[in-house]
Amino acid sequence: MKHFLTIENSSRDELVSLIDAGARLKAIRRQAHEKPLAGQVWAMIFTKSSTRTRVSFEVGVRELGGDVMFLSKDDLQLGRGEPVKDTARVLGRMAHGAIIRTGPQALVEEFARYSNIPTINALTDEEHPCQILADLLTIREKLGGWAGKKVVFCGDGDCNMSRSWMWAAKHLGFELVIAAPEEFQPPAELVEATGPGVSVEPDLKKAADGAHVLYTDVWVSMGKEDEAAERLKTLAPYQLNSDVLAAAREGAIVLHCLPAYREKEITESVLEAHAETIFQQAENRLHAQKAVLAALVNDGIA
Repeated sequence: MKHFLTIENSSRDELVSLIDAGARLKAIRRQAHEKPLAGQVWAMIFTKSSTRTRVSFEVGVRELGGDVMFLSKDDLQLGRGEPVKDTARVLGRMAHGAIIRTGPQALVEEFARYSNIPTINALTDEEHPCQILADLLTIREKLGGWAGKKVVFCGDGDCNMSRSWMWAAKHLGFELVIAAPEEFQPPAELVEATGPGVSVEPDLKKAADGAHVLYTDVWVSMGKEDEAAERLKTLAPYQLNSDVLAAAREGAIVLHCLPAYREKEITESVLEAHAETIFQQAENRLHAQKAVLAALVNDGIA
């Protein structure tokens, strides 16, 4: 694995291997272990704000023996119009790897192509692959695995998280239902491409029936602030609340990739009742991303 850019272009074996490695790294975190990034400096290029992604990657790189250099858009000539390929060719001669959080997926892929150093997608408008690894690790910890499980994604069904979930369902073979109003449903061609295990259901309670996992995300993503009023109005019936939870299977878990806006996409009571799982999910960003970093430099840690 040279880069980690999408769930779409990952294989089942790669995903399972990364989740396995994340679990191992979590188990040995407080013990002495190999430092595969020793002597390396990784560039973190973030044009979008971040809490969990930035902290988990900075801690992860350092725990694996490396150092990080955080670069916002205001720190780089990218902000003044330098082509991505030129920035990539410069950093590729100085840094040992790059972790990029930005808008267009094409920018991450162009950087990877021209830099010739390992590159990780830390969120784009198209996908959020590192979050999905943490989510799957959490499901395995709480439910024993994803085989035979039904995951329901509630709300904006055409966002980077829902698309990443769709590709994960295709590769790993679990059932995924996207519960979303018509104007926020994924394109029909994407649903078809991700296989028979993925479906769309506009009725949230019907979608939640028998679910093992209920998942939601913010309704107004970064860059969508101008659409906030209309989004909140249209998505209001897709709130994850106690009525929706009652329709799910007994023992169903609730996941949220955070930040959470209480009483919008999720109620305060449901979030707090499932806070232990949700913040375990947040912690698992660290372990899953360490697995990605290790895999990119030495095919993982045994």
